[in-house]
Amino acid sequence: MQSSYLAEDVTILLKDITGQLEPTDTKTREKLIQSGTHYSEMLPLEYVPSPPYFAAYQNALEQSTEQCARAAATVAEQILRDKGKDVVLVSLARAGTSIGVLIKRWIKFRYQIDVPHYTISIIRGRGIDSNAMRHLLEQYSPKQIQFVDGWTGKGAIDNTLRKEMAAYPGIDPMLAVLSDPARITDFCGTHDDFLIPSACLNSTISGLMSRTVLRDDLIGADDFHGAVYYGEMKDADQTYGFIDRVCAAFGQIQPEEIPARTAEEAGAGLHEVQKIAKEFGISDINLVKPSIGEATRVLLRRVPWKLLIRADRMESEVTAHMRQLAKEKGVEVVPYPLENYTACGIIKEMQDV
Repeated sequence: MQSSYLAEDVTILLKDITGQLEPTDTKTREKLIQSGTHYSEMLPLEYVPSPPYFAAYQNALEQSTEQCARAAATVAEQILRDKGKDVVLVSLARAGTSIGVLIKRWIKFRYQIDVPHYTISIIRGRGIDSNAMRHLLEQYSPKQIQFVDGWTGKGAIDNTLRKEMAAYPGIDPMLAVLSDPARITDFCGTHDDFLIPSACLNSTISGLMSRTVLRDDLIGADDFHGAVYYGEMKDADQTYGFIDRVCAAFGQIQPEEIPARTAEEAGAGLHEVQKIAKEFGISDINLVKPSIGEATRVLLRRVPWKLLIRADRMESEVTAHMRQLAKEKGVEVVPYPLENYTACGIIKEMQDV
């Protein structure tokens, strides 16, 4: 799979289907998704951000570099304590890939250990790439594998991963993430919903790779899940602008000790999402996307209805990029008493369009 990631940072277990799948415009794609077509059978339109939005991204990167570095270091130390120096990082493409690179680089920075890092596909409702898993288990023992993602929303991918790992005895299904506002994992840099700059952009901060694709006419029985390489966007690529800046801050930070989740906190995010869905009359909970990362994704590639922002963050720099996107797309921004999240995106129900 072609990408702008360095081979020394990650081995990509994906099939390159560049040129074989045309993107679907946002409104058509949303209607198809809500009428039953699986999202993994289509690709959203990718685009270079507007100058005001790119300026908001650059400000986000400046504001959150140290916090991102500290979170990467913190979760890396947790992983090493649990798995040891023989750990194999397996990030979930695509949001997890750059986070896996950060964790790998912290381990090399702090301990001079170059741990293997792979990225593979997992798709909500379709499962994990079984061919990629087979490839990994031909080389490594199950106890070495540590899955990595960027953040938790309401836990859909975490649920998918746990169900899938029932078929792989010995593999720990506990996700490692930078931010865990959903309170579903013990391997995290923080439980706070903070701004991870890589959530602000699409392929241009993800090695110029698309979302992963699983379609019978493109992916054979023995193939890895697929992805597209957007080489035409190389001049706008910010992948290593993000990675290198965060890694440059490693010398200025120290890992933190994260308090263990209490029984009351576990799954608190999902309860809040259910409350939001009921209050706003949303029949499908999948249309409610909590966390900065998920709300940003809604604004970037879905058809957004409302953007909820915690009242005390309405004018904060950590929400500036979302407010700029909402302005560009004519989306209502609502101050809301969020408890576990900084923001929440709500997708428009297409029968209302």
